[in-house]
Amino acid sequence: MEILWVLMALVMLGFVLLQLSRRRRGAVGLVPPGHPDAADPANYGFAREEELDVRMPGPDQDLLDVLDLVQRSQDYRGAQQLLAGTEAAGERRWQRVQAFAGAASLELRQRPGGVGQTPGGQWLRVWRAEAPKDAGGAAVHAEFLVQQAWRTATPGTDDFRIIMEEAKAACGEAALLAPGDPVPYIVELSVARGLGYPREEFEQLWLKILDRPPHHMGAHLAALQYWCEKWHGSRDLAYSFAEAAAARAPQGSLLAALPLFAVFEHLPEVNLVAGFYQSEVVTKAVHGALHAVHSARPDDPMQAHVRHLLVFFLVRGERWAEAMNQLMVIDGHVGALPWTLSADPAAEFAVYRALAVAGYEANGGSPATLPH
Repeated sequence: MEILWVLMALVMLGFVLLQLSRRRRGAVGLVPPGHPDAADPANYGFAREEELDVRMPGPDQDLLDVLDLVQRSQDYRGAQQLLAGTEAAGERRWQRVQAFAGAASLELRQRPGGVGQTPGGQWLRVWRAEAPKDAGGAAVHAEFLVQQAWRTATPGTDDFRIIMEEAKAACGEAALLAPGDPVPYIVELSVARGLGYPREEFEQLWLKILDRPPHHMGAHLAALQYWCEKWHGSRDLAYSFAEAAAARAPQGSLLAALPLFAVFEHLPEVNLVAGFYQSEVVTKAVHGALHAVHSARPDDPMQAHVRHLLVFFLVRGERWAEAMNQLMVIDGHVGALPWTLSADPAAEFAVYRALAVAGYEANGGSPATLPH
């Protein structure tokens, strides 16, 4: 008889959990009015899932052309020339350093080498050997080491620490080669996160960045990771850092969107509250990010990062028309948060895009009613 009661209790528990799961999915926008399969994103001119570029958050044709050339020819000189001609204090240089380092890291992962085989990313090794005083190559090498540590080793292990220490030394070398370039110090922010710099040491590093481009969005995003609770400090420190940066942001700066990234970093793992994504803290952060992208320069390369995160929050908040407006700007590229946290960024992005289209059309929208 006791076994029967246990079985009945398990059945009832399963039913309750199913209902909670359904409510949760509805609350976060995973089951919007209408069904994604009933709407076709292609009607809006969106790229097919297999056409989505996972390498970068937004378009940079010069970078794409050089990346293709370098990887096809294994000649680093195109990358060297592109970085030499990219403004040191600008956001685009940081993105290009990340892209070249990521390409070399991915090549190495795909072709680790072996007996009689050349490992992938050999062009970066040749770059450092043939042009040891080139600041661009030094910065790419430092970022490459950071990415290798996060991708191939477990934080806290000896292997992870050894690679991060090597990356720290590489950052110092890159900084000496280009004293006015903030990129080596921005790369070191990831090292600080990985090695757990004491607060005093981190703040000394941060001051070096503020002495160069004080409103660099990429630097602030990297620093935010340090303050996030799962790495160092507490949630309050992360929010305080983001809100202070947003408050002192000059007109046209995307730093007004930083609190949205802080909210994302501290999303609850399980959320069954229907109105969470319409809550005051989320709504305030979303409005700040919307204001940031509307007032920023159209050619600001960090805009795409903010717009991708906006899509995530707007879809989950069932703000379909606003989500569609963001998608019309960024569609085609998915190399940004939150999609890059998925094993298949293109598929993750495509799901949210389909949900946005379905919700938009279920509320009377159509391709004809969406501004272009």
